[in-house]
Amino acid sequence: MYIEEISIINYKNLKDVQASFSSRLNCLIGNNGSGKTNLMDAVYYLSFCKSFFNPVDQLNINHEENFFMLKGNYRRFDSSEVVSCGLQKSQKKQFKRNSKVYKRLMEHIGLLPLVMITPSDTTLILGGSDERRKFMDGVISQYNQNYLDDLLKYNRALLQRNNLLKQFDSDRYFDAELLSIWDEQLVDYGSRIHSERQEFVKKLIPVFQEFYSFISQRNEKVSLIHQSDLYENSFESLLKGALIKDRTAQYTTVGIHKDELVFNIDEYAIKKLGSQGQNKTYLVSLKLAQYEFIKEISGMKPILLLDDIFDKLDRHRVEQIVKVVSGEDFGQIFITDTNREHLDAIIKKMNADYRIFNVNSGKIEPLT
Repeated sequence: MYIEEISIINYKNLKDVQASFSSRLNCLIGNNGSGKTNLMDAVYYLSFCKSFFNPVDQLNINHEENFFMLKGNYRRFDSSEVVSCGLQKSQKKQFKRNSKVYKRLMEHIGLLPLVMITPSDTTLILGGSDERRKFMDGVISQYNQNYLDDLLKYNRALLQRNNLLKQFDSDRYFDAELLSIWDEQLVDYGSRIHSERQEFVKKLIPVFQEFYSFISQRNEKVSLIHQSDLYENSFESLLKGALIKDRTAQYTTVGIHKDELVFNIDEYAIKKLGSQGQNKTYLVSLKLAQYEFIKEISGMKPILLLDDIFDKLDRHRVEQIVKVVSGEDFGQIFITDTNREHLDAIIKKMNADYRIFNVNSGKIEPLT
């Protein structure tokens, strides 16, 4: 699966862009702030119905305009797909597949599998546990729409339960039967979410460790640990046991919304001890494992976006990453860099069909 062409109007600093891509390797070169990452983000948007960097849709419209339009032509298995999105200020965005409007955006998730690796991924290590839960949820949702549906329903039920706890405190009364309605929903959706996360992490760990070992040339040992209240007790008993605490705190203190994904290197938290190079290697390995996982589930090679990932890595680790992605296990790849020499070296090693684009002030020109 790959994107053949893209048309972009008024998306961030890309006011009028049309580009045709190689089915294998596409290199974007330009100074910082030129628009390379914005092009990658537009490709990401067409897969996920949202920006990787800015969840507020209106802020992705060029500041001089009042709308943006994105359209991508794809080859998926043996058929063509045209996916488009239009958004006007103060209006709801409209997403289409082959000119047909989606009733629910979640129906689109997973159609065009994609993995993006970017410097902002450091929030996975340095940020709170919610960032790591989003990572798990984002991967599983690409291949399991029932999981995404359960997650949305769980979050709605959690919000209602929390509002009810606040209301109980404010009005100085308590209704156990009313609270049990939301407890039942949390248990139902949350138990299924837990099972999917457990299975996902179990399958991801050996693939992740293999990638890290190859890139680091076996210099360090890494691990992933999924921590959840539901490993020790049923969700129902957890809610009953935490009722007094919940009423005091006025929110739900236990459940899958408290899950954590622990990142360790040599049995220590990488957040505390990892160097910049180790952190970057950890994140790249994690995302490559995500790629492999989605590929196996979907039967398609996802699009791989590598945005300025070689900074802070030594030459040996860069060479190992290039060796990995140059293999037949990977499909269409986009790489951005400010250094033409880096890209030339990658092109030489990959020995694959490629196109190079110069990006300058929101304009994108193919180079021979």
